[in-house]
Amino acid sequence: MAQARIAELLDREAIRDCIYRYCRGVDRADEAVLRSAYWPDATDEHGPYSGPVEGFFQWANGIFASGARNVHMVGNILIEFTAPNEAVVETYFLALQRGPGRDDVVRQFLIAGRYCDVFQQRDGEWRVFRRVVVYDWVDEQVAATEPEAIRFGPRLPLGAQFPDDPIYRLLRPR
Repeated sequence: MAQARIAELLDREAIRDCIYRYCRGVDRADEAVLRSAYWPDATDEHGPYSGPVEGFFQWANGIFASGARNVHMVGNILIEFTAPNEAVVETYFLALQRGPGRDDVVRQFLIAGRYCDVFQQRDGEWRVFRRVVVYDWVDEQVAATEPEAIRFGPRLPLGAQFPDDPIYRLLRPR
């Protein structure tokens, strides 16, 4: 009994780690980390994109190339094991997104919602097999017009995309 409970706790932690990897991948425009959160045959219903995860990666890469800034915070994570090697996971998120719109005008949004996922465990690893992003709140905000050097002032270093973000210097082998 104790071993089964320990295994379940380890599975829960692996699922949470996968969710956190997704956030780093999308916020740092790190495609390899983003891909590590999904199985190659996964699907994603993500607002304007819905379909195979490979298409989601292509869509996300277009956003990354625009220089958009993203910050995702996850909160409540409810994990329900529905079958051996499968779990339904509901993760609440807050996202700040800032970047050029289709008209090249910079737009900024505060978004609240939930990742409603089916996770599968394959060869001991948990990843997203199916994701449906549910939007509970969207608030368009006034985007700042000053350059980042003025807005951030002495608050350095600034967050950046892969591989320039400070976290990657810390992760490099010494």
